[in-house]
Amino acid sequence: MELSKIFRFQSFVPFSPINNSPFKNQLLNHKPKATKLTITAARKAPIEGVSDELNDIASYNLDFAYSRRTVRAAFTQVQQQLDHCLFKDAPAGIRTEEWYERNSRGLEIFCKSWMPEVGTPIKASVCFCHGYGDTCTFFFEGVARRFAASGYAVFAMDYPGFGLSEGLHGYIPNFDDLVDDVIEHYTQIKARPDMRELPRFLLGQSMGGAVSLKVHLKEPNNWDGVVLVAPMCKIAGDVLPPDTVMKVLTILSKVMPKAKLFPNQDLAELAIREPSKRKLAVYNVICYEDNPRLRTGMELLRITKEIESQVEKVSAPLFILHGAADKVTDPLVSQFLYENASSKDKTLKLYENGYHCILEGEPDDRIDAVHDDIVSWLDFRCSIS
Repeated sequence: MELSKIFRFQSFVPFSPINNSPFKNQLLNHKPKATKLTITAARKAPIEGVSDELNDIASYNLDFAYSRRTVRAAFTQVQQQLDHCLFKDAPAGIRTEEWYERNSRGLEIFCKSWMPEVGTPIKASVCFCHGYGDTCTFFFEGVARRFAASGYAVFAMDYPGFGLSEGLHGYIPNFDDLVDDVIEHYTQIKARPDMRELPRFLLGQSMGGAVSLKVHLKEPNNWDGVVLVAPMCKIAGDVLPPDTVMKVLTILSKVMPKAKLFPNQDLAELAIREPSKRKLAVYNVICYEDNPRLRTGMELLRITKEIESQVEKVSAPLFILHGAADKVTDPLVSQFLYENASSKDKTLKLYENGYHCILEGEPDDRIDAVHDDIVSWLDFRCSIS
């Protein structure tokens, strides 16, 4: 596996409809001062099946949060009608809410929740950490609705610079700051009157696995379990670039940290196994698709090395799920985590022939099985609690 694959993945996660939200007007009318929508110099390939007007909108420069929010709002109805089991078979009666909140660093963060239908007891809170380049919307909308239908209150946020949150698109100047933003938001969630007495779990996908592990390592006693889906938590030595290249990258990341200079390629074929679902990835119109920014790439390298050096400190109940044929994040890395974590309660499950996006990119029956496995694991830990 090439090193650059670690930085090139956009995990094609879920969409959340804005029309059901009590914050609809707030979201659509929000316009930061002195922000203009611009068209990218290199236009994206047209999305089949949508109008020229929508394709024009999809080609907006996504560097600014306002433009990403505009693009997402324009594609709401299109995304809801996609031919995917997560949209077609989404459980009814789920209560959703969307809002923005300004965090202690002054950044406006997009947040969303999915709650069981009225009258269904809530078993626990599940706090989601999305993958690199992605958003807590799009495919995860269907995943979250399934978990909510099983009795879980699901919460998610877009990291600064990703999805609908404020910040330069795809830019991670400091991974620890991102982790602290996640901790700050989910600390507020866990303190809610309807959540404070319930078990709480982290769910991280791909780079979100690294985020979840760092959250756990920073507050090891605050979570009842961590679920990791194809986590990015270690880089094999044979894929690291030579020391001379690393030195150059280190210098460049300080001189021009925002430059998009890490190698990049389309990983849809490697990430999503089901061809019909692979074609739907283009509708995740606010994901970051350009070459990774230099500082972002260096931060991902740094944080995976840090997690690798601290893996024995992972002590929470742990459930690791990974596609056995994943070529984006190596299943052997999950095996390494499983064998070295100090958790007394830990499970590793590999899915034969599975690719990277096992939550959304596999055949329908496999997607159902993965979701059921997570719910069963959560149910058992809730019964223990």
